[in-house]
Amino acid sequence: MPQRPPLDRERLPRHVAIIMDGNGRWAQQRGLSRIEGHKRGKDSVRAVVETARETGIEYLSLYAFSTENWNRARSEVDALMRLLRRYLRTELRNKMMRHGIRLLAVGDVSRLPPVLQRDLAADIEATKNNTGMTVILAVSYGARADIARATRAIAHECAAGRLDPARIDETVLSRYLSPAGIPDPDLLIRTSGEMRVSNFYLWQIAYSEIYVTETLWPDFREHQFRQALAEYQRRERRFGRVIASVDRERLRAAR
Repeated sequence: MPQRPPLDRERLPRHVAIIMDGNGRWAQQRGLSRIEGHKRGKDSVRAVVETARETGIEYLSLYAFSTENWNRARSEVDALMRLLRRYLRTELRNKMMRHGIRLLAVGDVSRLPPVLQRDLAADIEATKNNTGMTVILAVSYGARADIARATRAIAHECAAGRLDPARIDETVLSRYLSPAGIPDPDLLIRTSGEMRVSNFYLWQIAYSEIYVTETLWPDFREHQFRQALAEYQRRERRFGRVIASVDRERLRAAR
C-alpha cells in the first residue's frame, strides 16, 4: 500500500470541487461497457467522500452530471439516473445521517426523473440540520445556465423595485448563484488529464487552485485524493497580489 502523503490540517482547503471524468475511457481500456465504468466510479465517490470527511474538508462538490450530458445516448443517461438513485437510497442516505453530512444539490433538477427528484429532495430535507461536512452534488448543472438564471432573477428584482441596479456588485451576484452561501472552491480537481473546466463553477473558480491528474475517475481513491491535497498545500495563493519576500519565506517554512 502506498504511503499516505503528509498533510497539514491547519492548511487544508475548506472547499474542494471535483470534475469526475474518465469512466468511459476506463471501461473502454478494459473492453467493458461505459455503464460498467460508471458503476466502478461509484466506488471512487465513496472513497473520496469518506477521505474528505476524515481529513476535515468542510465542503465537497462533485460534478456528477452536466447539462451537456443530456445529449448522450438515452441508454447511458437512463443508466446514470438509475445509478444515482441507487447511490442516494442505499449508500449516501445512511452514511450522511450517521456521520452528520449535509447534502445539497445544484443544477436544473426539474429535468431529472420524478422519482429521482423526490429521493434527492428527501435526502436534502433529512440532512439539512447536519453540521458535519457538506456534500454538494452538481446534477443537470451548467455554469452558464446558472449565471443566466441568476441574471434573470436579479432583473426581476430590479423590475419590481426591490433591488437598485447601481448596487449590483460581485457580492450581490454571488448570492443569486448556486450554491448560495457556500464559499468558493479553494481547490478544483479534474481527473483523466483533460485540460478544461467543462462549464463547471465558472464564476466560483476564479481563484481556485487547479489540479489535473491523468488518473481516470474509477482509479481515483484515497491516495490520489491526498496527493491532490498535498499539492494544494505546496501552492502559494496570491489572489492577484504580490507576496512579500518575508511572507514567502514564512509560507516555505510552513511547508
